[in-house]
Amino acid sequence: MNSAARLPGRIGPHALLITTAAVPLTGWAVHAVALHKRLAATRRDPLTGLLRRDAYTARARRLLARHGDDVTLVMVDADHFKQINDSLGHAAGDAILAAFGARLTAWAGPRAAVGRLGGDEFAVVLELASDRRAQRLEQLVRMLHTPVVLDDRRTVDVAASIGAATPDVLGTHDLTALHRMADAALYDGKHTGRAVLATAQHATVPSINGRRIGRPGTATWGRAA
Repeated sequence: MNSAARLPGRIGPHALLITTAAVPLTGWAVHAVALHKRLAATRRDPLTGLLRRDAYTARARRLLARHGDDVTLVMVDADHFKQINDSLGHAAGDAILAAFGARLTAWAGPRAAVGRLGGDEFAVVLELASDRRAQRLEQLVRMLHTPVVLDDRRTVDVAASIGAATPDVLGTHDLTALHRMADAALYDGKHTGRAVLATAQHATVPSINGRRIGRPGTATWGRAA
């Protein structure tokens, strides 16, 4: 008897159909996973792993809609970044941006919107009630002023300017308006080692390329200048 006839059982039509169908389905599954990875990559900055501007904006608006006044928007700008790039090289600059991204992510937590808006500019929107705001902003200042150790073991002193804006203080939940006022507050505290909380006055002071004329009253947290 032919050895093939001694096989234990036969493949029926239904099993054959499932087996045949599995081949293209598996191919589509692999394609879907690859597509998902490519889409995820377009949402995140490859250097820092933070959300790109569009993805950050969408998530930030959802947080504002969900949490109302218990939200804080924080703008961060690395200080003296061009000087670091020019003196230590772009690899060192990239390492510092990556370190800032990791620190912002750790500070804000997994539910926040943390984005790299471009260059050395970052933004965070997170649920943060007013009674914890000062303490958390002080913590962020300390984190962003901690030296960065490069791969070659060189240690680089770093600093950042920080401005914050909140709906309860400013009377708006509009993301663009909060960004603008947080940015104005950031420039009030530029190079001082302090986080500055925007007031309603930051909506009215003239600006030129983000650098404002005059200095309205502000609340600040962090290291002494």
